[in-house]
Amino acid sequence: MRQASCPLTDLPAPDSIIAWLPAGPVTRNQFLADVTQLAERLPDAGHVLNICQSRYHFLVGLAAAILRGQVSLLPSTLTPNTLARLKQDTPDVFCLHDGNLESIDIPGFSFPTDRPPVQGVLAVPEIPSDQLVAHVFTSGSTGTALTHRKTWGNLVINARAESERLGARGRALVGTIPPQHMYGFESTILICLHGGAACWAGRPFYPADIVTALEAVPAPRALVTTPFHLRTLLDAGLTLPPVDFLLSATAPLSEDLAARAEAACGAPLLEIYGSTETGQLASRRSTQTRVWQLLGDVTLCATETGHAARGGHVEGTVAISDVIERVDERHFLLHGRNADQVNIAGKRTSLAFLNQQLMAVPGVIDGVFFMPDAEPDDHATRLCACVVAPEHTRQSLLAALRSRIDTAFLPRPLVFVARLPRNAASKLPRAELLALLPGATRSAGGTGTMGSCRERRWTVPTEHPAFPGHFPGRPILPGVVLIDQAIRLAAGLLPAASTICGLGNTKFFEPVGPGTGLVFHYAPTSTKALSFEVRSADRLVASGSFILGPQS
Repeated sequence: MRQASCPLTDLPAPDSIIAWLPAGPVTRNQFLADVTQLAERLPDAGHVLNICQSRYHFLVGLAAAILRGQVSLLPSTLTPNTLARLKQDTPDVFCLHDGNLESIDIPGFSFPTDRPPVQGVLAVPEIPSDQLVAHVFTSGSTGTALTHRKTWGNLVINARAESERLGARGRALVGTIPPQHMYGFESTILICLHGGAACWAGRPFYPADIVTALEAVPAPRALVTTPFHLRTLLDAGLTLPPVDFLLSATAPLSEDLAARAEAACGAPLLEIYGSTETGQLASRRSTQTRVWQLLGDVTLCATETGHAARGGHVEGTVAISDVIERVDERHFLLHGRNADQVNIAGKRTSLAFLNQQLMAVPGVIDGVFFMPDAEPDDHATRLCACVVAPEHTRQSLLAALRSRIDTAFLPRPLVFVARLPRNAASKLPRAELLALLPGATRSAGGTGTMGSCRERRWTVPTEHPAFPGHFPGRPILPGVVLIDQAIRLAAGLLPAASTICGLGNTKFFEPVGPGTGLVFHYAPTSTKALSFEVRSADRLVASGSFILGPQS
């Protein structure tokens, strides 16, 4: 029977460690002081959009909102459409941030920079088990995002079941997944409140940063990551600090990658299976078995269309969108998503299998198969694939795929890109993939050629004064020059009485040399920001946003 209330955290002692910052550990007592201070300062509102980049700030923000009775909104993406929907559905929402508000057109509240002193031993608050504390959202990879309500008591049950399965109590967790994503929320946040783990405050992305983060926390420690981040880390060939276990989720993990990871780290790799709708449901050690074991008191039941999950931390009875084969009451096999099944010319396979075969081709850095929108009845719908494979031509890659998959499933078209539009959870939203296809356009929230955007073209002068000395033997246009040109070309595209007053999050993907033809795409993301990206032919060179303000 579920308890009427649960404590904010089950850490047993005031000096128990709940998080690690660059400056050192954070104890339960300091955490409660930080939470109390923030709770007293938060605006009076019913909903908070917590976009804090520091995992510790996010943790404090979540706990403070719970104390105030506020519901945390945790979308996995922050596209203009998502933000517009949040404002429409929850007009009292404000945005809790730690300096990354940028172009979000929602009233902001900055995380405090001062730390309150700790006086005595602070009591751990009790929270009603039925209190609604979060709205989580489907990733949008298969359509319109849906809202799912999460109550405190069930989240506590969730965290305790995972911690028991993983043996996470007393471990320091380094996570590459954002805390706003359901997997990151469960496995790097909730597990610290009720599971005895301690999270590293950062969110490393690049291999060297992951190694640095692991070195920054003491053993015993673990890495919470995704197949994409894991493969990138192993391909970098860096020496990894010892870890007690690796945890992976968000996408199918190949047996080869799992074996490589365990060999490199000398530790078991566990996979978590679940969904935003249900939360985590089961785990397995991928190198030892294909069979999944349910967590805690979660059970599966057969339905007319497949299976549903219930019990444990699951809110009600929730349908599962995957094809499941039950082994016994506590174990099952997973055969992929219902939407993952492909039937072409009477032949069947799954997108998961095709993706594994594509990623197994030497020279393929990243890639994905997907089905386009349905064609008219008199046309056959064909599979598409987007790949990052600079060593391949279309012909060489298709030849490699022919040796691995039936020719009926060869992609048409096969699109080569500089990078795939993975979101912060390393997932690939369907709309973003469709926008990569020849002739496609993209909404203002995307990262490719944008519908309703404006274009400007510029050919880099071969004698540009920035080239001498940058660099001898291989002239490369400095990023600051590229941004300066982007500002110049944006003239006439800004909203009335607005001017560029700052630079938002900007990334550079490809070098630019003399004589390169560039296309600058611009689109407003709100009244306060103008997004841009720079392309050279099919290559994405740079992307980012300009912060707008009133003309002086």
